[in-house]
Amino acid sequence: MMRHLKTASGARERSPGNSFDRWATMVRGKLLPAVAAVLATMASPLHAAVGVPQKPNILFILTDDMGYGDIGCYGGKFAPTPNIDRLARDGIRFTQYYSVSPICSPSRTGLTTGMFPARWNITSFLQTRAGNRACEQADFLNPAAPSLARTLKAAGYATGHFGKWHMGGGRDVTNAPLFAAYGFDEHASTYESPEPHPDITATNWIWSPHDKVKRWDRTAFFVDKTLDFLRRHRGQPCFVNLWPDDVHTPWVPNQERLGLYPNGPAEERKFRAVLDEYDRQMGRLFTGLKELGLEGQTLVIFTSDNGPLPSFRGSRSGGLRGSKLSLYEGGIRMPFIVRWPGHTPAGRLDDQAVLAATDLFPSLCAIAGVELPKDAAFDGEDLSAMLLGRPGVRTRPLLWEYGRNTNAFAFPRGADRSPNVAMREGIWKLLVNADGTDLQLYDLKSDPKETTNAVAANSEVAARLKGKALAWRKALPNLRPSTPE
Repeated sequence: MMRHLKTASGARERSPGNSFDRWATMVRGKLLPAVAAVLATMASPLHAAVGVPQKPNILFILTDDMGYGDIGCYGGKFAPTPNIDRLARDGIRFTQYYSVSPICSPSRTGLTTGMFPARWNITSFLQTRAGNRACEQADFLNPAAPSLARTLKAAGYATGHFGKWHMGGGRDVTNAPLFAAYGFDEHASTYESPEPHPDITATNWIWSPHDKVKRWDRTAFFVDKTLDFLRRHRGQPCFVNLWPDDVHTPWVPNQERLGLYPNGPAEERKFRAVLDEYDRQMGRLFTGLKELGLEGQTLVIFTSDNGPLPSFRGSRSGGLRGSKLSLYEGGIRMPFIVRWPGHTPAGRLDDQAVLAATDLFPSLCAIAGVELPKDAAFDGEDLSAMLLGRPGVRTRPLLWEYGRNTNAFAFPRGADRSPNVAMREGIWKLLVNADGTDLQLYDLKSDPKETTNAVAANSEVAARLKGKALAWRKALPNLRPSTPE
């Protein structure tokens, strides 16, 4: 019958009085609308029952201090990481993704705002008021800054933050804005936040014996919070920060997990056990998504805020030079995996795309079909095509600064200590101190481990990039602003 309808609808040259045309007109006018109505009736209950949102859920997993070489799919051999490795097999694994800082608070600020963190006067980890003044920085992220969560919430997303915050609050900073000021509907965090969860009472990294949630159970606690939030909001799109404080030191595994690693130095055994448990919790998370029927409609991002401190003969950086607190690759180049079934190709290795934390705000908004704040001057760019496995072109250079003064930025020492300004443009990575000294240039295509300073052989490139990097650094705020109350 449908073949006849196609023929009839295509018979444009028949005379209006033809009986076949009159029959076809009747069918088009009466039968097809009725069929459409039946189909709509059949489809509507299905859509309502499943509750599939038109916008994807966005689950943003930010590991704490994970090295480029920690997990198996990036060459790590410390402990099996089958669940994170499976995420990579099901999605895209990028090898040239960068944090915007080699330390936590500014790196998280860049992710939240889509802007270089120094623009908001955050240049190191947020701490006591006196310590922040020594670092020439604010006490917390100004709520006037753009917020990815706030932007998505305004577009209909349910928003949750579960895990470490570290963009204000804790120690003697008692006036930091609450989570709601940044656009979060729900939250559960640690002491380095304006609203620590009552079951996590510790005021340092060790953990308190009075905590209901023990240090080795924190990732499980935040995974549970995440899955519960997604379950309760299955009828609308969700944006969730799952930001555990693993695998940051101190490594405090449970005894059962530690018993799986009986050999080697004590600290390395602890790290291996913590990493093993962390991967197990990621497995619980991914299984939970599937059981909730949300796997296919959830875009998962897995990465780290910055590199690890020097440990285990530098092996955690995957052979890259440097560490946390350093602008060499080991401090800022991070593992980065994206999976969205049906939208991202499975098993893709992307070793060409150069991405940065500041790109995620505009890119995720583009994927979600959400308009960006009109008054924000983002430093990142929309590279959503790359996140979905399609070709894209980066048009802006990447820029970093870490080490405002010698008073508050004394580490690391030796070969891991980098100049305090860096820039990447194309294959070139330039490092230089803000006063113009210690100029270094590396061709990351041929020398990703930054072993050979190429300034002498490429003096024009070095001079051009130096001028850009120092002009950018000079334009950044230099004085600690008055902290908004």
